[in-house]
Amino acid sequence: MMFKKAQLFRRQVWVSLILLCTGSYVFGGDLKTLHGHVPQVVSSLSPLESLPATNQLRLAIGLPLHNTAALAAFMDQLYDPASPGFRQFLTPEEFTDQFGPTAQDYEAVKNFARSNGLAVAAEFTNRLLLDVTGPASAVEKAFHIQLHLYRHPTEARNFYAPDAEPAVDVELPVLDIQGLSDYSRPRPRFTQKTAPHLEAKNGSAPDNSGQLFGNDFRNAYVPGTTLTGAGQSVALFEADGYYTKDILSYATAAGNGRTNISIQTVLVDSFSGTPTSGRNSGNPEVSLDIELAMAVAPGLTSIIVVEGNPNNYIPNDILNSMLSYSKTAKNLSCSWGWSEGPSSSTDDIFTNMAAVGQTFFNASGDSCAFTSGSSSVNGVDNPSIPNAPSSCPIITQVGGTTMTMNGTGASYASEVVWNWGTEYGSKYNGVGSSGGVSSYYAIPSWQATVPNLIAAGGSTGYRNIPDVAANADNVYITYHNGRSEDGIGGTSCAAPIWAGFLALVNQQAAINGKPAIGFINPALYALAAGANYSSCFHDVTSGNNTWSNSPSLFYAQTGYDLCTGLGTPGGVSLINALAGTAPPTLVVAPVSGAAAGYAGGPFVITSQSFQLTNTPSASLSWSLVNTSSWLAFSATNGTLSPGASTTVSASLTAAATNLTVGNYTDNLIFSNLTAGTSQSAAFTLQVNQPLVISPAQIATSNANFNLSLSAVSGLTYQLQYITNLAQTNWINLSSPQLAGANLLSFSDTNALNSSPARYYRIIISP
Repeated sequence: MMFKKAQLFRRQVWVSLILLCTGSYVFGGDLKTLHGHVPQVVSSLSPLESLPATNQLRLAIGLPLHNTAALAAFMDQLYDPASPGFRQFLTPEEFTDQFGPTAQDYEAVKNFARSNGLAVAAEFTNRLLLDVTGPASAVEKAFHIQLHLYRHPTEARNFYAPDAEPAVDVELPVLDIQGLSDYSRPRPRFTQKTAPHLEAKNGSAPDNSGQLFGNDFRNAYVPGTTLTGAGQSVALFEADGYYTKDILSYATAAGNGRTNISIQTVLVDSFSGTPTSGRNSGNPEVSLDIELAMAVAPGLTSIIVVEGNPNNYIPNDILNSMLSYSKTAKNLSCSWGWSEGPSSSTDDIFTNMAAVGQTFFNASGDSCAFTSGSSSVNGVDNPSIPNAPSSCPIITQVGGTTMTMNGTGASYASEVVWNWGTEYGSKYNGVGSSGGVSSYYAIPSWQATVPNLIAAGGSTGYRNIPDVAANADNVYITYHNGRSEDGIGGTSCAAPIWAGFLALVNQQAAINGKPAIGFINPALYALAAGANYSSCFHDVTSGNNTWSNSPSLFYAQTGYDLCTGLGTPGGVSLINALAGTAPPTLVVAPVSGAAAGYAGGPFVITSQSFQLTNTPSASLSWSLVNTSSWLAFSATNGTLSPGASTTVSASLTAAATNLTVGNYTDNLIFSNLTAGTSQSAAFTLQVNQPLVISPAQIATSNANFNLSLSAVSGLTYQLQYITNLAQTNWINLSSPQLAGANLLSFSDTNALNSSPARYYRIIISP
């Protein structure tokens, strides 16, 4: 009965969330009004002038999902471990066919745009968005608005915005529109200390500053793992560009194969990819995101950097482009915020991501505690503040900590809530891990199980933020085409750390034959409610994210809090809890052996030992399949305890002396009987032609014999002779020769001058 109640509550949450995403309209006549498109600041400003009619705008029109009740039921089963549909993710095509806007709806919106003088600029296969371009005059006509220019109240620029909310025909399937105003600019969630501070730091940064770098994050959050993110990709939400030189410099200094990661750039909305310059440049954020993801997962196949246009900023276009890589990139991260949210179309994109198995980590923010109410000074749902999408419950919100390590980045020591105002004083008032309560989204079922929400200052009725955390302080990065920097902080560091961590989780899931984790929040909160909480998370219980506008909230406490959520990654225990315990892995090295010699012998084995190692997880049984009669091994089966190794040596049998001239290969199979896996190795035997003498017979004295043989490079040979077969002492002919190639030549001058015959042999010289 308890399960049924929990299941019902979970379904109600998905239903309410998806119904929120269908939009809220005010109808007047034959038109419906779409809310949330006029920046609140416009009400207190006077327009400078009308936006010139010929100015070109690019808009992203959002379309509603269909079959929303069926979608809610599907999502309920998808993330219910007791359901047969658990983690049975859809393909992107299946989601579009079952729940996406219909093809007829898409055509209707395209026809609407064209009939109003707008051109279709981009179509998306999931039909959630339609990008259009056109002059301001056409936009005004299509949406029944007037566009004006205003002076920005806090930035040295003008911006345009509509004078009223847009309206469209009541039957037109439109949710919302991005691009009607450029009041909002992308806001990176990194920050930097304006002056050096002398506190002790113990990271391994290459400039000896003590900042955290590279493997420090693995040593802290996943010590002892052999997982590297192999076979996984991370996709990053970005609104600026990066310099290849910076990423290569970081990867080279950090080592461990990071230079092999493919960095793939995807340009959106006509962005050139050239990093912007000046004090508001987002280039440090882009470099930071790439470098922190590879720090945790050095074996990633690729990092996909999806770059939107900072001067024509349409976040939904970036998000939908990330979604299009769902078949390869399951691990997503965003360290940017924007205003004019929440957005129904944005939530639909996040729902689509969850349905196809993607996990989206979002930096919660760098402005300390969110204040109460959607219109408050730092309200997480205040559309005038660049806090979106920090309250969305369909993604994982990541707060920040200040981490201390043992040694020089050697191991984890402790963490406190990241708050520079607390640490350095009023100069940094309001700079720290963001957390608080949404005034827009209801509390999700998986968060409703947290027992101490009220004690933490949270809500039992609305969504609480963040979900988890990671280090957001004292980070070393390389950016701005060769500049290396200390003192970087922000929850923008924490989000890509979690994306890299999840790449390790999904790598292990793949090894175990399981699907990706997908939307991770239900699993995280379920683990936190169980007995293994302390082994799966570092519970951050010290510090706060208070500031002048929130002097009493919030404080870290045991368990969940509104500073660092459930805590930071607890290492291999959390990986195993999410992806299942990895089967023991049998590692064979080297994967080949070799021997060479002559028909009939002798033979020299140049590589004969195979080392078998069991990675430290559980004991395993192994066996060796050898199909050749000319090869034998010191052992063909056995058992290895966790972390143990054994050596198996090869030897040649008497059957090798019967082989004719040629090259022989024995294909070996080492099997991990416990995990049901196997790997191949090979042993090669080169049987060479014996000594060749020319000419074989001669009738005159003072003749020369030329001798040649197929040799093994690196061995030293001695040619010897006797004059009759009764002799027992062979005579050295010339000096020993070191073979530098596969053919060795000797000559015997005037061989028959003192005897009617000679018999030759070749031996390997000691």
